[in-house]
Amino acid sequence: MTLSLTTDCTGVNWQAVADTLRSVGMASRYPEKHRRAFEASYATIFIYSSDTLVGFGRAISDGVYQAAIYDCAVAVDFQGQGIGRMILDNLLSRLQGCNVILYASPGKEGFYEKHGFRRMKTGMARFVNGEFMQHQGFTE
Repeated sequence: MTLSLTTDCTGVNWQAVADTLRSVGMASRYPEKHRRAFEASYATIFIYSSDTLVGFGRAISDGVYQAAIYDCAVAVDFQGQGIGRMILDNLLSRLQGCNVILYASPGKEGFYEKHGFRRMKTGMARFVNGEFMQHQGFTE
């Protein structure tokens, strides 16, 4: 399988982004909201197999010492092939010197632990849709 990588948001099928996030159990929004979020991000990555979007991720950062990774997902049919590692490695390489936080989907914590992430003892969040986040296992 030949994969191509781009860090440019031009030509991205935002409906595919929304559909992929939904299919892997992550929060999905209208495609236009995903476009705006990715375009406003510090770093983005999109992985394609031929013309099919198979994985993506983004990071926000001050570029100095703080960053957060969001919306990392790999299409179900392409999981287990190293694409998630490619996405994470690419984003982390562009965030050197920064502390990096992220939300891990329940059951995926081990993947991030392999890349040096550790569970935090403290943390707080304020969610727009608290009921949805509780249902997803992000809050008690």
